[in-house]
Amino acid sequence: MHTIKGPAIFLAQFMGEEAPFNTLASICKWAKGLGFAGVQIPSWDPRCLDLKKAAESKAYADEIRGIVEEAGLQITELSTHLQGQLVAVHPAYDAQFDGFAPAEVRNNPKARTEWAVQQLHYAAKASRNLGLSAHATFSGALLWPTMYPWPQRPAGLVETGFRELAKRWLPILHSFDEQGVDLCYEIHPGEDLHDGVTYELFWKHTGHHPRACLLYDPSHFVLQCLDYLSYIDHYHERIRMFHVKDAEFNPTGKQGVYGGYQNWIDRAGRFRSLGDGQVDFKSIFSKLTAYDFPGWAVLEWECCIKHPEDGAREGALFIRDHIIRVTERAFDDFANTGSDEKFNRAVLGLS
Repeated sequence: MHTIKGPAIFLAQFMGEEAPFNTLASICKWAKGLGFAGVQIPSWDPRCLDLKKAAESKAYADEIRGIVEEAGLQITELSTHLQGQLVAVHPAYDAQFDGFAPAEVRNNPKARTEWAVQQLHYAAKASRNLGLSAHATFSGALLWPTMYPWPQRPAGLVETGFRELAKRWLPILHSFDEQGVDLCYEIHPGEDLHDGVTYELFWKHTGHHPRACLLYDPSHFVLQCLDYLSYIDHYHERIRMFHVKDAEFNPTGKQGVYGGYQNWIDRAGRFRSLGDGQVDFKSIFSKLTAYDFPGWAVLEWECCIKHPEDGAREGALFIRDHIIRVTERAFDDFANTGSDEKFNRAVLGLS
């Protein structure tokens, strides 16, 4: 077994215009001061890095890694959540997702998709140049508007959707394979990959591509009323990344899973600062450790109540206290009487 690495923090929710959140060097020093050991970097934020340059220049990648290591941290992974979303966008969401793309490809879905795909190819090479073994992204969605089957879905629609989604992602998966990096899809409502069944459909259509892996985030399963502990039993061999994020689900006589179009603070299901929600993290850390999870425990902070800086400070301690340092010997070794084949046969009553 491995001891899970951490604590680490995803920087996306903390980058800002004011110091210390406005440069990679200063935010890393801030994170180190809170007790974090690693940072997960949003690749779309130019305050953190230039993704294309990191893909094309090993020297520049070394410079970025040097900034992080000078603060006493490690880079855990890069993220292309926003770019991955744009690999597959249903036309109903064109206007809302256009803001994720640069101005020159907006109002042009074909050009936007091509830009997003190229970003993922850059991410594969940048990850390799940075010495990383896993990468975080979203799958995008072609089928999400048909999630609830009314009107009735046409026969074969789901198959067509996943066939097209896999077609778009396969060249990207091959690119990550060439670089020796696992591509980890965050299973998330709003994406076509939003639970175990949809991941399996996608994985089947990619020919069970070895690099089509998973980012495990239990908060998204709490909001779906999905058994997030059993999920680990099903998919532990595919889980390569872990977002430590909390959530709660408190249905009422007026609203449930769908939330009644309410703002986050008024929804039955909402994300909470780490330790303030309902997720059983003791069991999660135990399961992941027992299954020999090889990666980092990364805080992804999202909460509509608590201040983010308090959430980060508390989150570092929370994760550190939940990481299980694995044992190097069995607890009952004190009673070991030794063994060899002759002794074992005698114990069994065999001549």
